Amino acid sequence: MMSFSLLLRPRYRDSLASRIGWRGEVCPPSLRQAPRSPWQRLCFWLLAPGPLQGSPSLNRLPPVRQDFRDSMHDIGTETARALCMRIDQARTLRELWHLRAELYNVVAVHHSQHEAERRVSQLNRHFPTRAPRSGFAPL
Repeated sequence: MMSFSLLLRPRYRDSLASRIGWRGEVCPPSLRQAPRSPWQRLCFWLLAPGPLQGSPSLNRLPPVRQDFRDSMHDIGTETARALCMRIDQARTLRELWHLRAELYNVVAVHHSQHEAERRVSQLNRHFPTRAPRSGFAPL
């Protein structure tokens, strides 16, 4: 006989994802760079990838770096300073996307897991998202 408490437990996607407000999967930015010359822009337009696969704008990098630094403004540990240096050295949005996990760990150790989830969810607005996969479609 199955325990009644097992029936009342929330499923994973009903707990963590809904508590921190994630509606979709956060994806890394494209590796493609924005075309610089008119000829490159024409070729890019003719061979245009899907809307979510386009290249991120290069001028978005400094404000995103600043948001990453601001999310650790109240943490003065050596680990946080080392992470800030890596954030400053990041050359693409994709590199910053990969630093989210390290930022989460630094904030969770210094504050709490809930605060780390809140700060990372604020940073996720800088990255593309896609709808969660349906449970009916094969992987």
